[in-house]
Amino acid sequence: MSTAAPIAVFCYRRPDHLRQTLEALAANHGAGDHDVVVYADGPRRPEHAEAVAATRAVAHQQAAAGRFRSVRVVEREHNLGLARSIIAGVTEQAAAHGEVIVVEDDLVTSPHFLAFMRDGLRVYRDDASVASIHGYAHDAGVPMPETYFLRGADCWGWATWDRAWRRFDPDGPGLLRRLEDAGATKAFDLDGGMPFTQMLRDQSAGRNDSWAIRWHASAFLAGMYTLHPGRSLVANIGQDDSGEHCAGTDRMPSTLTTDPVPVLRQPVAEHADARRVLGNHMRRQNSLLRRLSGRIRFRLARLLKGG
Repeated sequence: MSTAAPIAVFCYRRPDHLRQTLEALAANHGAGDHDVVVYADGPRRPEHAEAVAATRAVAHQQAAAGRFRSVRVVEREHNLGLARSIIAGVTEQAAAHGEVIVVEDDLVTSPHFLAFMRDGLRVYRDDASVASIHGYAHDAGVPMPETYFLRGADCWGWATWDRAWRRFDPDGPGLLRRLEDAGATKAFDLDGGMPFTQMLRDQSAGRNDSWAIRWHASAFLAGMYTLHPGRSLVANIGQDDSGEHCAGTDRMPSTLTTDPVPVLRQPVAEHADARRVLGNHMRRQNSLLRRLSGRIRFRLARLLKGG
């Protein structure tokens, strides 16, 4: 295992987003200690080829800049799709190095993100009940614990170990049956705060291709927990209609913290107050009125900008 976990970055056809993602990572404290592997998916349609090539050019420019320990660009000849690309890349890096930091091309990180990932990986490396370390935090409107655990896993800037990732189960229908048989769907859904079970049903029916809902379900069913920061180390810049899987929305904004988030060992158990606050927050965010008004505001903003 190297001194710093490799960073797996996944991209497709958004060169400007990838540039922001890689520049933010390069501005992180200790970025020069990390090897970066950029997994560039192949074009799904011929009309995507130009944007795919431009995105790969950005990755090669960052490789030449020398701001990381190394940068390797894996150019997929064919289109794997987001789920297959991430599952394959995370599996490869985790198996080779024992741990991996995972970032997609629509995430901008705080300069303290990598330190939080490194510290979390080190502190909980040998704790079999910890699935991952996560960097994004919701703006819930109330102060949150500096760090806390929730059952399951998450997907916006995260890190894991090979010992945890080996618990990943790609069988969506099987995961759904296990949740239903255990009577665990309400708990899985943050007590009604998030429609995770419906997401898994949709994945099982082929209506989405989410790897993240299967990772969350795998960790949840294994009784594993993810460490979250109380202040966000990640902002999502991709919910602007530019991606393959994210529609335009303003529902999940987050302000990047300007200060480090320390990782201190704590009992691995779900933080009841944090869970309650987030469940209530997400319930409000996912209300019909909120969804409609957010979409309308987004469309109006685009019209005003001439988009």
